[in-house]
This record gives sequence, C-alpha cells and structure tokens, in this order.
Amino acid sequence: MKKAAYVEQGKNSEAICHLCPHHCTVREGKSGICRVRTNHGGILYSANYGKVCSMSMDPIEKKPLYHFFPGRNILSAGSVGCNLQCLFCQNYEISQTGVDEYPHLHDYSPADILSFASRDPDNLGIAYTYNEPAVWYEFMYDIARLASQKGLKNVMVTNGYISPEPLEDIFPYMDAFGVDLKAFTDRFYKKLTHSTLDPVLDTLKRIRKAGKHLEITNLIIPGENDDDETFENMVRWIAKNLGKETVLHLSKYFPTYKLSHPSTPASTLERLAGMASKHLDYVFIGNTWTKNGQNTRCPSCGNLVIRRTGYSTSKPGLDKDGKCMKCGRQVLDRDCIS
Repeated sequence: MKKAAYVEQGKNSEAICHLCPHHCTVREGKSGICRVRTNHGGILYSANYGKVCSMSMDPIEKKPLYHFFPGRNILSAGSVGCNLQCLFCQNYEISQTGVDEYPHLHDYSPADILSFASRDPDNLGIAYTYNEPAVWYEFMYDIARLASQKGLKNVMVTNGYISPEPLEDIFPYMDAFGVDLKAFTDRFYKKLTHSTLDPVLDTLKRIRKAGKHLEITNLIIPGENDDDETFENMVRWIAKNLGKETVLHLSKYFPTYKLSHPSTPASTLERLAGMASKHLDYVFIGNTWTKNGQNTRCPSCGNLVIRRTGYSTSKPGLDKDGKCMKCGRQVLDRDCIS
C-alpha cells in the first residue's frame, strides 16, 4: 500500500478523497466506491499500489487506438477496482472487486514494470488498462514518469471520471488517452454507471486542450444509448468541442454482468457509424466484423490508407510522415507514426 494523493482530512478520522468526482468520505476501516482506496488510522491508502492482475503485450489496436502508432505493440497492465459501477461491465471480475477479494494479484514495483516493457526493443510503451487506471493513480504515475524518462510512450485507457487536478498532473507523462464515453445523457450515467456525464465531458476537453492523442469508444447498448437524436447530439458535440478529426470507435455490446439486454445488431452499428461519419472524419466499428468498419480511409479522397484484418495492420496508403499517398492529406499526426 501507498499513501493516497488528493486527500482532505475530515472529522473523526475520516478521509475525503478528491481523486475523482465522487469525492468519497471514507471512514476508518472502509474503502471508497472504487474499493481500493482504504482508510487505515485516518490515513487514506492506495491498497492496489503495485498489485497487478494482468500484464501482456498487445497490439495497440486492441486498446482500441487506431491512429496512435498503428501496427505497434504495447505492454498492457492493470489491477483491480473502478470508480464506476457499470451494470454492463465487460471486466467486472476485476473492476468490481477489491484487493482482498481478488486472489490472483502479483506484486510488482514501477521498476519491475519498466523492466518488462524494456525487454522487447520494438515495444512502444505501457498501456494502463483492463480495470480503471485512475483508481491505480499513484502506481500509474510512478511508472509513467519512469517510462517517459526512458523514451517509452504511456497510454491511459479510462472512463474519464477523474478530477481535474490529478488529470492535469499526469499530462506531462501521458501521451495518449482512450476514453469510454458511455452515452450522452445523465440519465444513462446515473442509471447504469452510478455516476454523471459532465465530468467525463470535462476530461475530454482537457485532454484535447493539452494536445494529447485522444480516441473515444462508445459501447452501443440497445434501448439505452442507441437512439438517433441523442447519438447525433453526441457526435455533434465531439466535432464541435474536440474536432472532427477525433477518432470514434463504436463497439458491439454483449450481455454480461447485471445487464441482459440483447447484443447490438450489426445493422445498428452500421447505421450509427453512417450518422457519425457525417460529422467526424474517422469512425470505426469494433467488437464485431464488418466489411469496412476497421479500415482507415483518407477523408479527402477516400484512399485506403490503413488496412486492418483482425489485429493485423498494414499502411498501404500512408507515407512516412503520415500523409495520404494519393492526395497528400495529413491523416496521422507526425508524432503518432513510426
């Protein structure tokens, strides 16, 4: 365990956590909503510091990030705990549990993680993923700082439910963000995640303002966030506030955890992708196969610039600077290609 950051001392040995917008008041012997920030003797600790549930080398596309060093691999690492309580959680076995409840954790130091990441000379860096990395903040911060010094890239795959101060403090060491924008109504967030929408929108705007690479994932759940009007409001907001070049991934939902809705039809994903493409340059369909849902085409001339088959990626239409070889349009940022 490590003493937690962003904490205010409360009354009667209570600790008030300001890491995320829940601002949990944690009593002695108890944990916050995330299950991993625990009060011992009036001091709040990160109980999952150095506790790793899974670590593996993955294609960067698996995060999913499609326009951040496409075709490269990255070391993925995660722990337990989450500050949301999504009824449809795809990783509930690790996210909706705490350190004492999960028996398959391994102890590592930041130097250990860096050593794993450095074994493969072609490894891009480290992705903090699987569970919500914000609730692993202290460990993630310590790793990211070391990795950045070694020239490795850091990627945070997050629900975006984090307070402004810790988000701003991690920016110097974080290169890319994959953010789950789960829906575009407070009703959805309150009903299905026990949180609120506005802090996530604020996170997205701060990431864009900081100049970090940003891609958004939207899991489409039938009957909950798939109506045309609300969806179009979302993509219009993304285009206006984050830029029409923002990458959007639309993912197929499968029944899991506490939600038993039927899985998302491919026709729904294709319909919404068509709507989104009227406002955004790069829209992809994930978690299922579609004929053209994974490839990147130049928004100006339609040239196939990146081809994806599963997690096999090639760049037949891109030059070394990330430009379309047919019309010269800049498709990838120069600092996101190798």
